[in-house]
Amino acid sequence: MPIKNKLESTLVGVAGEYLVAGELSLRGFIASLTLRNSRGIDIIASNSDGTKSISIQVKTNSKGDNKWILSQESETFQSDNHFYIFVALKNLGERGNFFIVPSLVVAEYIATNHSEWLKGTKSDGTPRKDSAIRNFRDLENQYLEAWHLINIELL
Repeated sequence: MPIKNKLESTLVGVAGEYLVAGELSLRGFIASLTLRNSRGIDIIASNSDGTKSISIQVKTNSKGDNKWILSQESETFQSDNHFYIFVALKNLGERGNFFIVPSLVVAEYIATNHSEWLKGTKSDGTPRKDSAIRNFRDLENQYLEAWHLINIELL
C-alpha cells in the first residue's frame, strides 16, 4: 500500500491514530483523540475511573517496517507520562504492528543516533549537514506490542 501523495499520507496518519485508540479501548482504557492542532499529542488515554492518564503521539508508516520519521522537537518533548506508539501498517485487512515506547527512550535514541549520523559523511565524502529530521527504529523489536508499559502507568 505505497503512499502516492500528501492526502494519502495524512489519511495513513489518521488511520494509525484510530487503530491505536481502538487497541487501547480493547484493553480497557478510555482513549480520546485530540484535535489536529494539539502539538505532539494525538491521544489522551486514562484508566477506567479517570484517576490516571497519559498522552500519546502516534506515528504511522504504511510500509510495514519498523522505521519512523520524527522531528527535532522529539528530542525535548518528553515526560514520564508521554508515550509514542509507532504503527507499521501491513496489507489491507491485516493487523499492523504496534511499538509502544516511552518518550524518554525515544528522545535519547534519536539524539544519540542523530549525533552519530552527523559524524559521518555523504557518499561524495563531504560532511553531512544538520537537519530537523530524526529517525526512530526498533531493530530488535524490543517495543513490539509492549502494551504492558502503558499498563504500568495507568493501573
